[in-house]
Amino acid sequence: MPNQQRPWRLSLFIVFFLVATFFNPSLADVGTAAHYSPPYLPTACFGNDASQFPTDNLFAAAGDGIWDNGASCGRQYLVRCISAATPGTCNPSQTIQIRIVDRAETSVSRPSANGATIILSNTAFGAIANPSAASVNIEFQQ
Repeated sequence: MPNQQRPWRLSLFIVFFLVATFFNPSLADVGTAAHYSPPYLPTACFGNDASQFPTDNLFAAAGDGIWDNGASCGRQYLVRCISAATPGTCNPSQTIQIRIVDRAETSVSRPSANGATIILSNTAFGAIANPSAASVNIEFQQ
């Protein structure tokens, strides 16, 4: 009896191996990013505290899709530009880490495009895409 179960186990192992090899599950989400300019204060997350901004200026305001009733404040995301309306806009080899410091809907400075998932600071947007673009498609992961 034990010898009869081995072919079944080997078949199961092969199926599992093939599925794991050919289907890489992605933990990232896809959305859009716009950008905004100073003034950045006050913010919905941390008010007038200037120390909320990372020294590299890689920060963002959360769009409604990730705002989560303010729970997104302080969250960090890896963000990468994946496409745009104009070819060559993205710098696809560049992934940045940003910190959420504000809410897009109530930010002092208005975003370059409405309805974006994440509104990046000018510095952050320029790191992943041509800053003249109003918005880009992004892949992001907390």
